[in-house]
Amino acid sequence: MSYQEIAKNMIDHLPEDKLIFIINILENIGEMSGIDIHPDFSPNKETLEAMAEVDEMIRTGSGQHFQGTAEAFTDLVLSED
Repeated sequence: MSYQEIAKNMIDHLPEDKLIFIINILENIGEMSGIDIHPDFSPNKETLEAMAEVDEMIRTGSGQHFQGTAEAFTDLVLSED
């Protein structure tokens, strides 16, 4: 079994919420090795639309602006329907 197969097998046994640690480790190893290991990322239609909406809000100064704590913002978001 190759090292790559061993690594993939080990990753397959990890819980989903722990995979971010593997991603961080791999990014660090890539940086130390001087290689770009980031996967190609193509945002889906919904993400592209959201990004365009934010760009428009920045351009026009529109949208809702929030000043306060993260806790207050979370409460606001969770209270919306």
